[in-house]
Amino acid sequence: MEAQRKVWFITGTSSGFGKRLVAEVLSRGDYVIATARCLEKMHDVFSLPTSEARRLYLLQLDITDGMDTIQDRVDEAMSVWGRIDVVVNNAGYGVKAILEEGGAIAALTQFQANVFGAVNVTNAVLPHFRERGSGTVVFIGSRSAWRGEASPVGFYSASKAAIHTIGEAYATELRPFGIRVLIVAPGAFRTEGVHAYPITIHNHIPDYDDMRTAGMARFTSIAGREKGDPAKAMTLVVDVVRGEGRARGREWPLWLVLGRDAYADVQAKCNKLLSTMDAWEDVATDLDFDH
Repeated sequence: MEAQRKVWFITGTSSGFGKRLVAEVLSRGDYVIATARCLEKMHDVFSLPTSEARRLYLLQLDITDGMDTIQDRVDEAMSVWGRIDVVVNNAGYGVKAILEEGGAIAALTQFQANVFGAVNVTNAVLPHFRERGSGTVVFIGSRSAWRGEASPVGFYSASKAAIHTIGEAYATELRPFGIRVLIVAPGAFRTEGVHAYPITIHNHIPDYDDMRTAGMARFTSIAGREKGDPAKAMTLVVDVVRGEGRARGREWPLWLVLGRDAYADVQAKCNKLLSTMDAWEDVATDLDFDH
């Protein structure tokens, strides 16, 4: 294997961003260890020429299985080409639930996949990165982290806000070892299955019927009509990691917000917060001990 080629470990590659990311990485000449919960359908996902197929290794991995199993899978991945250069935490999904109806059960289910799984995968790879003094960790987050008011995806938004913050903490802790962190925050992109999960109800409360129905209708109305092209989004991610294309000559970004809608949502939340802080600054900052 050529020294300049990178080895990518990408979770959740059977559809969505993961599927597009694998294709883009292979097109650049790099190597990919692509994981999915079910390998049977993966052979139908990637129909590749021989030159690319020999640089793809499929690995069964359910990121909710726990640290011991994840460590075993990462060790197997390390044995394929002798190293991993980039780990992309992409696997996850979106729980839809009114918070009172979903409760802690729905919250735990959501965080187990979107947060705890990503932490376990990252921690399983980090000893190799620290030993080598290099590596890149990518977290696929969401603009939903800035849209906590959106219903019925409060638990999903919270999980993405958590992984964004955890990504920032990793960036600080891993910088001394030469390890980079990238937090990707996409808006609405046209990926299959993004709206496939039904709403979760552990405790049906009729008072929420209208809100629940309206929320689900919003998701149904935009399915398949999102303006974002997921292939273009993943092309930019690879550009950033490799320092090529539209990322050439630019400084490394901790944050990569993707899509016009994501830019608008993040800017709107920042402006709203700053406006509220300005309105309350005179009383909210006058709280020191009297001397």
